[in-house]
Amino acid sequence: MNPPIRLGMLTPSSNTTLEPVTSAMLAGLPAVSVHFSRFRVTEIALTGDALAQFDDRPILAAAELLAHAKVDVIAWNGTSSGWLGFDADQRLCERIEASTGIRAATSMLALNEILARTGVKRFGLVTPYIEAVQQRIVANYAAMGITCDAERHLGIQDNFAFAEVSGDTLTAMIRAVAAEKPDAIGIICTNLNAAPLVAALEKETGIPIYDSIATVVGKSLKLAGIDPARVTGWGRVFGV
Repeated sequence: MNPPIRLGMLTPSSNTTLEPVTSAMLAGLPAVSVHFSRFRVTEIALTGDALAQFDDRPILAAAELLAHAKVDVIAWNGTSSGWLGFDADQRLCERIEASTGIRAATSMLALNEILARTGVKRFGLVTPYIEAVQQRIVANYAAMGITCDAERHLGIQDNFAFAEVSGDTLTAMIRAVAAEKPDAIGIICTNLNAAPLVAALEKETGIPIYDSIATVVGKSLKLAGIDPARVTGWGRVFGV
């Protein structure tokens, strides 16, 4: 009998979406369990207080608590490096691995691996964020040689409120971005309940749609030695 696989997820404190969605994605894999540890995140902005929420110290403290559960992977199920710079996630993974001895991953690094592997050059963005945050994400992708001129965002700053965005609103945003024919679309926020919409919208639009909860779940499974393709019904992300 194979030993159980335990995935650890670092979670923004005001997030109410990623836990049920992650659990639903893994429901067909009874040998895999998922465990969550929170740290304080209540708003997404570029102010000093908002940026300070992503200081490594509370994140590493949350990671240490996950390590007590002897998880196989510790993943930052969040998108902060989209505006902080992707090197922030590289450093975080290095520090988690150094302090816990457990392999680490993040939503954004997993997403960027997919974009590189599939040769995406024009990337559509769907987010709930304010304009300043959205433009920082666009700029960080531009520095990688990826254009994000097809985008929609909602101008919301309160992290809790992201989970209250309706499926109809998200569907309309994704369709609007898809109409501009990017190579792929990213749903950048792990407190948007968009992942359940992805498979149907990929079929409708013909465009790959990568939800940031799904990207880190897929990467975590890979690191734990589980084929992500065993997750079905959640879109192409688990097969790329």
